[in-house]
Amino acid sequence: MGTTIIAFTAVILYGAGTLLQALRIRSDNQRAGWLAQFTGVLAVAAHLSFALRFMVLEGGVNLSVLVAGTAIAALLAALVLILSLRYPMQPLLLIAYPIALLSILVKLAFYTGPRIIDGSNLGVLLHVSLAITAFSLLALAAIQAVLLYFQHHHLKAHHNGFLVRALPPLETMEALLFGLIHTGVAILTLAIITGAIFVQDLFSQQLAHKTVFTLLAWLVFAALILGHQIRGWRGAVASRWTLAGCILLALGYFGSRLVIDVIL
Repeated sequence: MGTTIIAFTAVILYGAGTLLQALRIRSDNQRAGWLAQFTGVLAVAAHLSFALRFMVLEGGVNLSVLVAGTAIAALLAALVLILSLRYPMQPLLLIAYPIALLSILVKLAFYTGPRIIDGSNLGVLLHVSLAITAFSLLALAAIQAVLLYFQHHHLKAHHNGFLVRALPPLETMEALLFGLIHTGVAILTLAIITGAIFVQDLFSQQLAHKTVFTLLAWLVFAALILGHQIRGWRGAVASRWTLAGCILLALGYFGSRLVIDVIL
């Protein structure tokens, strides 16, 4: 099957899944919810096939900004689907699906030259795999933070719309958020350690911005964890810190790479 056909298959499936999930939340239609998840599984499978066609090359692994972006978006959608089997995270599909859909369309619309990592360099590949997994988990935490902020704001204002009613209790939302943050920060820590061991010249001109922003993001998330444990940070405060940390991570890689690979 051609790459373009696979891409648009994933786009259509993500669109259908988004509509089904919206119907599930709007009308409490259980069948629509199951269909939204099943459609998402098919969409993620097509999305991963699309991403791998650009990522896995004969000379190694291509990690140009748009290829990495579409792979992260696919992993993000996959994580929501997997975690929703055990935790009440189905509302996150309403954000994860459109992000994944847009990542495919952006990749089709723009071209970036390949950034090849030698396939025999297992240490660097381990570092990259950990970094992508950490970013996906923390991006998922950012989506959770947006929903938590929305829920906190509307409950405080005594607005009980259909989306607020569809979300789990506030305590459950906060527990899910910090579970994602703890896991994401643990993997990010491993990514930083493996980067220090296996990546040469972390503070070279091309990598300095990424290293600095990654370390700043780690400090933000670490401060949030300490603030939650010591001072009881939660709700809107936790949401803002989570979003700040995720923005720093995104700037570290996507900000500069977009300018270099796409604009320039």
